[in-house]
Amino acid sequence: MAPQDQTRKTEPEDGVSGETSNTGSRHIAARLLAWYDAHHRDLPWRVTPGAFARGARADPYRVWLSEVMLQQTTVEAVKAYFRNFVEKWPTVEALAAASAEDVMKAWAGLGYYSRARNLKACADLVARQGGQFPDTEAGLRTLPGIGLYTAAAIAAIAFDRPAAVVDGNVERVMTRLHSIETPLGEAKPEIRTLVEKLVPQARPGDFAQAMMDLGATICTPKRPRCMLCPVREDCSALLSDDPERFPVRLPKDNKPLRKGAAFVAERDDGAILLRKRPEKGLLGGMTEVPTTGWTARIDGATTTDAAPFPADWRRAGQIGHVFTHFALELDVFHARIKGDAPAGYFWSLAHDISGEALPTVMKKVIEAAIPGAIKARRA
Repeated sequence: MAPQDQTRKTEPEDGVSGETSNTGSRHIAARLLAWYDAHHRDLPWRVTPGAFARGARADPYRVWLSEVMLQQTTVEAVKAYFRNFVEKWPTVEALAAASAEDVMKAWAGLGYYSRARNLKACADLVARQGGQFPDTEAGLRTLPGIGLYTAAAIAAIAFDRPAAVVDGNVERVMTRLHSIETPLGEAKPEIRTLVEKLVPQARPGDFAQAMMDLGATICTPKRPRCMLCPVREDCSALLSDDPERFPVRLPKDNKPLRKGAAFVAERDDGAILLRKRPEKGLLGGMTEVPTTGWTARIDGATTTDAAPFPADWRRAGQIGHVFTHFALELDVFHARIKGDAPAGYFWSLAHDISGEALPTVMKKVIEAAIPGAIKARRA
């Protein structure tokens, strides 16, 4: 980690040297909240700014659901999934009463499927405990799938606790505000400490969302709109005229490429043969067509010699998919077969395919073998 004096400090508004003073922190928070009041994003899980002051509050269930969905996923991708979930299951008790299979189907395509399994486990536990979420960070962290960031976000946004909420947007804002030279992976504790000093006692939930909105709409990774930033006068990176240099990142390692084969068996009526993956591990609990034994660490066979049963398999193409830690190439084979589903498999009728718990990689496979099978039937 870089020495402490390598992190440049802004000059506080009250003239005190060194790190941002309490007075300077209050002024930054006040300007940011005023900006948020005027420019906040309208999102389906949010209440309007200042709701707590008016005696209203965000629904902890909706805050929790949105925060879990937003992990490693964009806001635009989450909106439709969020609306679908709250329409199907408007309360945590309703979600707890749903089957795990239905939850996985509703989640299909959103990725990072361990989140869906933890979502169901968390809903089950909260429902058993009376349907109320804990209102502190410590209490929230006892629930499945809720880590440091998510606990802070729920505590601040749903319960107005003065918690330091630090996501990727906030990290970018803070590294630029203070010109933090330490690479991002090592700078996280320093960033959290700096955010803690900024969090106001009044409206901490709005402040958390304001920081995230600032990073998402103004302090963007490329071409930040600095002249519209409410805290530009305090931004060390802007003063040095090089905000895009932050956050500092170490070079990324190339992702390993894994290979395998996938086999799309189709019945005369258009039904497709599927199976359920094991509950634990990559894509746990999701639905798939038969594939060879590829994993994040090993390749699978890529020829019809490894097909799950004999058939007139014909090569239908190849698809690529990128996971967090590796890339995958699958050779896709297609065959028409008759009869009952082999042990461990089931037939999904043509009009049901789009509703199955298929991860994105499997949707690509089916589309490669049977163009329009997913898209047309979804419409």
